[in-house]
Amino acid sequence: MTDDDQKRQMAQLEDRIAAARKPEEVKSHNDEHYSQAHLAWRMVIELVAGLGIGFGIGYGLDYLLGTIPIFLVLFTLLGMAAGIKTMMRSAAEIQKDTLAREAAELDEKERTSGN
Repeated sequence: MTDDDQKRQMAQLEDRIAAARKPEEVKSHNDEHYSQAHLAWRMVIELVAGLGIGFGIGYGLDYLLGTIPIFLVLFTLLGMAAGIKTMMRSAAEIQKDTLAREAAELDEKERTSGN
């Protein structure tokens, strides 16, 4: 290969890279709002599901064993604890994704400002 061929190939490669690095579309505030609402509903549903499952198990055990609502209270509390634990895990996952996205955006800004 000659130097002219290599220069031409490099120019083509740079053009393809520049085309792949198109600027991201700016999210509207409404899109972000709906995304946050979705996450909030997800957490509420996780908490209510934990409470409901705990209540159901406790009520079922009390009914089968003929006891006072000791299992109902116990399993409702356990269900609430499980729901809160699941909510916290979801919040940590969301935070990790947000931090990764922000780091990628910052890295991209640093690369583009450096050139």
